[in-house]
Amino acid sequence: MRIAVLALLLAGCTAAVDPAPRVDLEHRVVEFAEGLSPSAPYRAPDSVERDTALRALMPLLDGTATEADGLRPLGFTVDSGVDGASGRQFVLATTKPGAEQGWGMYIADRSTTPRLVIEVPHPNADLDTEALGIELYRRTPGAVVLIAGAHRRAAGEQADVAHHTDALFHAVATDLAGRGLPQVQLHGFAEQSLPGSDVVVSTGQGRPGPAARRVADRVGAAGLATCRGWDDECGNLEGTRNVQGKAAAEHGFVFLHIEVTGRLRESVASRAELAQALAEADVSAG
Repeated sequence: MRIAVLALLLAGCTAAVDPAPRVDLEHRVVEFAEGLSPSAPYRAPDSVERDTALRALMPLLDGTATEADGLRPLGFTVDSGVDGASGRQFVLATTKPGAEQGWGMYIADRSTTPRLVIEVPHPNADLDTEALGIELYRRTPGAVVLIAGAHRRAAGEQADVAHHTDALFHAVATDLAGRGLPQVQLHGFAEQSLPGSDVVVSTGQGRPGPAARRVADRVGAAGLATCRGWDDECGNLEGTRNVQGKAAAEHGFVFLHIEVTGRLRESVASRAELAQALAEADVSAG
């Protein structure tokens, strides 16, 4: 009898400490992006919705909260798990692809203190930038990932979060930047837009600092033809009209605008190579 009771107690303890479910984050993110359509409805949050979402999201992303009930009435679902590739625990909040309230997918690594913001403003438009973002996340403990929740061309391009300050994406990006987290924003370009270049590294309207130069050096050392927006003519791919970049320049935040040619984005091996170079540059070191 005692043995049976002990076995039941041990079984209960085991259930209580079961690890979080393992998840393929790249699959989750790619599936989300594939559900975004230029013909889907979209509206920006009003000021009350934006402030409510921001108050609920930030404790989730900075690790000071594990629940965000305030997000659910706004159309978000909140989930957590362990990324199968990195083995690190994460928390994720996301709206539904195709919903009018397409306000984004937000992922935070829970293994350590936040140190870098990875931004994907044009999922399923700048193809495979969402997959590149997760590759970089997996190589950067403490990363927070921001992915737009609607196709950039939805609602007559009102959903283009890189060019509209009323987006929740912009509010979250600038709040995290104000907490000292540097931003790396990922974009894609067609080869004919800048023949002979693989990657464009720029700082939008901001001055290039050590982090930007380190990234350009490391990407170039990986054998990728790199156009430096502060030294070279880069085919108008320098992100000077990007609203997150403008805010960063105004406040002195670190902001890197990374454009990647389609040939690199579509290759699993090339995405991994570029993500490794970006990680090794360690943007969070300033």
